[in-house]
Amino acid sequence: RNSNRRDQPFVAINCAALTETLLESELFGHERGAFTGAVTQKRGQLEMANSGTIFLDEMGEISPALQAKLLRVLQERDFMRVGGTRSIPLNIRVIAATNKNLLTATREGTFREDLYYRLNVVAITMPPLRDRKEDIPQLANYFAAKYSEKCNRRIMGISTDAGTLLKQYDWPGNIRELENAIERAVVLGSSGMILPEDLPEALHETPAQSMRSSTYHEAVRQLKRQLILTAMDQSEGKITEAARLLGVHSNYLHRLIRNLDLRMALKKKSQG
Repeated sequence: RNSNRRDQPFVAINCAALTETLLESELFGHERGAFTGAVTQKRGQLEMANSGTIFLDEMGEISPALQAKLLRVLQERDFMRVGGTRSIPLNIRVIAATNKNLLTATREGTFREDLYYRLNVVAITMPPLRDRKEDIPQLANYFAAKYSEKCNRRIMGISTDAGTLLKQYDWPGNIRELENAIERAVVLGSSGMILPEDLPEALHETPAQSMRSSTYHEAVRQLKRQLILTAMDQSEGKITEAARLLGVHSNYLHRLIRNLDLRMALKKKSQG
């Protein structure tokens, strides 16, 4: 936005989403008759981004053969369409992103060292979410507001217990995983707050050291377990009736039973 290219094209392409052949055609374009099915000339994304910026997402997924062709583009600042004979001059800014360690990939021989150093002019490292846990509450509340509006549900916030689960999880999928977890909670939740039971099972499977060490949180957990076991006894194992006694939806009770590890206890009771 602050550069001289701000009014020029910005083109983004996901390199992991296409096969090598399709990615080459997508980047460079092709001439009519270049291959079977090429019935017309097609301008590639590089040409579409000329005078502007191209963003190559998942750069580490590009094949070695295509890496060599891209290196030539960066060095010579021109390219040819697939099946073409005319060189087309290029004036673009290239931004590349990857979740791989490209320096390690160069040592392993899966990424060209010369391309790595050609791309690595200005590097910005985005820390994983597990190293920026202080950002989780703000991000979670943002996603909660976003999906409550999208799903037409009134969400007043995230409960303390749910917030604890969000902060203690390592988030291997980073922000995308957090966004998906909050969207799921908004869609499946049955109250005006996002509760622990609304969150994916993976968050509950994480050793909850900080949560279990708290007398308050453990007491609440045990109370929920006992209430459910009592309701299931009174309803003779009927989920719908137990849910009515507890004043919750049967789907919500199913999630509580799963998340509170009550399946085995209920199975033993029914067998007894």
